[in-house]
Amino acid sequence: MPIYKAPVEETLFLLNDVLGISHHANLPGFADATPDLLEAVLTEGARFAEEVLLPLNQIGDNEGCTRNADGSVTTPAGFKDAFKAFAEGGWIGLASESDYGGQDLPYALAAAINEFVTSANMAFGMYPGLSQGAVAALSLHGDEAQKLLYLPKLISGEWTGTMNLTEPQAGTDLGLIRTRATPNTEGSFAITGSKIFISSGEHDLTPNIIHLVLARIDDAPEGTKGLSLFVVPKFLPDADGEVGERNLVECGALEKKMGIHGNATCVMNFDGATGWLVGERDKGLRAMFTMMNEARIGVAIQGLALSEVAAQNAVVYARERRQGRAISGAKDKSEAADPIIVHPDIRRALISMRGFNIAARALMLSAALAADIAYRSPDEEQRQTADDRLGLLTPVIKGVLTDRGFDNAVAAQQVYGGHGYITETGMEQFVRDARIAMIYEGANGVQGLDLVGRKLPKDGGRAVMAYFKEVEGFVKENDGDEALAPFVTPLKAGLDDLQKATMWFMQNALAKPDNAGAGATDYMHLFGLVAIGHMWGLIAATANRLIDAGDERADRLKEVLMIGGAYVERAMPETALRLARISAGSDALMAVPEGGF
Repeated sequence: MPIYKAPVEETLFLLNDVLGISHHANLPGFADATPDLLEAVLTEGARFAEEVLLPLNQIGDNEGCTRNADGSVTTPAGFKDAFKAFAEGGWIGLASESDYGGQDLPYALAAAINEFVTSANMAFGMYPGLSQGAVAALSLHGDEAQKLLYLPKLISGEWTGTMNLTEPQAGTDLGLIRTRATPNTEGSFAITGSKIFISSGEHDLTPNIIHLVLARIDDAPEGTKGLSLFVVPKFLPDADGEVGERNLVECGALEKKMGIHGNATCVMNFDGATGWLVGERDKGLRAMFTMMNEARIGVAIQGLALSEVAAQNAVVYARERRQGRAISGAKDKSEAADPIIVHPDIRRALISMRGFNIAARALMLSAALAADIAYRSPDEEQRQTADDRLGLLTPVIKGVLTDRGFDNAVAAQQVYGGHGYITETGMEQFVRDARIAMIYEGANGVQGLDLVGRKLPKDGGRAVMAYFKEVEGFVKENDGDEALAPFVTPLKAGLDDLQKATMWFMQNALAKPDNAGAGATDYMHLFGLVAIGHMWGLIAATANRLIDAGDERADRLKEVLMIGGAYVERAMPETALRLARISAGSDALMAVPEGGF
C-alpha cells in the first residue's frame, strides 16, 4: 500500500512564517487561529487522513460504487463509517459560519486540511468537498429560511450537497442548458431534465442529498442570461426540517470512468422534482459561480495533493530501489548496485516534484487567505484588493496546479519503472485520479481563456497591474541580497517575460482574437511560473531570516533552500519558451484546413 505523511510542519511554516496569518487577527474567526490551535488542528487532520482515509483509498478504487435496482448507490466498504467520523469531527464546517454550526476558522486552514484529505483519499474527499461548495452558495445567495433549513445540516454532515450544471449537450457552454423550471402554485418550481457527471450525486453516506441545480424558468430568455439556481433536495424536508417525502429526482446511471472510482459520478434525472429558487430569478449563473470559484480552488488542491502523495512515494522508492551504479562511481560498494536516487535524472524528477509542491502549497494557501480577506474583512478597499487578486489567480492556480499535478504523478510513476505500472504500488491510481482535475470545473484550456479574455482586461487591468506591482516590489526590495540572488534573478527575468507577453496580447489580440486563444494556455503557465517563482522568493527570504536568527528549524530550512534553488534554476527558464510560443501568434495554427488534420 502507498504511504502518506501529511506535511504539517511545512504547512505551519508557510501559514505562520511566510504568509503571516497572524497579521490578520482582526478578521472574524482569525483571533482564535493561534499558532497552537493551527498546529493542533493540522496534526489531528493529518492523523485522520493517514490512519482512517489512506487505508480506504485502494479499497475505494478497487470496489468503486454500486448502483442498485432502486436507483440508490452503495459506496465502497468503510466509506460510510469514515464519513460519519469525519462529520462528527467537525471537519466539514471548519471555516463555516458559527451561526449555522460552523467553527468560523480561516478558510486557509480548511484548505490545508482539504489537501491532507485529498492526498490520502481523493474520491472520499469529494463527498464533503461538494457540501462545502453548496454551503458557500447558500450562504451568499440563499434566503434566511433556506439558510436555517439547509446550512446546519450541510455543515454538520447530517446531509450532503451537490452542484448540477453539466448536461450532455452543455459542458462549458452553460447557455445550452435545457433543464426546465415550471412554477408551481405555492411558490416552488417543478424541475425537469437530466444532468451528467454529477459528483456525489447519489450515495449511502447520509439520509438526504441537497442538489443545487441550474435550470431555465419556462419563459426565461435563452442563453446564460436566462439561467436560475434552484435547491432541490432528494427528500423534501417535513415541517420539522427532517427527511420527509421522496422527491422526483434519482440517479439514472453511474458513469464508468478512468479514476476516482470511490466517488459516485452520476447521471441525475429530474422528473418534475420540487425545487426552490436560490437568489434572483435569471441570476443563477452568478450564484453558481460562487460555488464554482470555491470548487476551482478545491480542484487546484486536488492537483497539488496528488502531486504530493505521488512524490512522497517516489522518494521512498528511489531510496530503496537499487539499479546500476552512479555514473560518477559506485556509492555503496557493499551492495551490488546503488539506490536509484544517486542518478541525476531521478534527482531531476524528484526535485521537480518537490520544488513545485512546496511553492504550489504556498500559492494555494495565499489564494485561500485572499478568499478569507475578500469575504471577512471589514475594510471595503482591502476586500476589493483581495477579491481582485483571488479572481486573477484562480484560473492560474486551477490550471497550473492540476496540469503539473498530473505531470508530477506521471513522473513519480516513471521513477518506479515497470513497478509504477503495476496496480499494487498505487502509482497508476494516482495518475488516473489526477487526470480528471485537468478537466472538470472548467477544462484547463478554458482556464487559460478565462485568464486572458476576462481576468486581464477586467476593470481596466486593475488586478494584473496590482499583481505586477506586488512582484516588482519584492524584486526591488531584495535585488541586492546576494543570498537571495538565485531566486530573485530568475524571478526578475520571468516577470519581464510575463509583462512582455501581456503587452503582446494588448497589441495583437484585440484585432485578431485567435492570437489570444492560441497563446492562452502558454500564458497561463507563464503566469504560473512567475507566481511559483514569487512564492519561492518569499519562502527563501523567510528561511534566510529564520536561519540568521538561529531558529531551531535551521537545518531543515537549509534543505528547503537547496531544493528551492535547484528547482528555480531548472524551472524558471521556461518563461522564455512560453513567451516565444505566445509571440508566434495564431497564423500557422489557424491556416491548417479542417480536413488537413
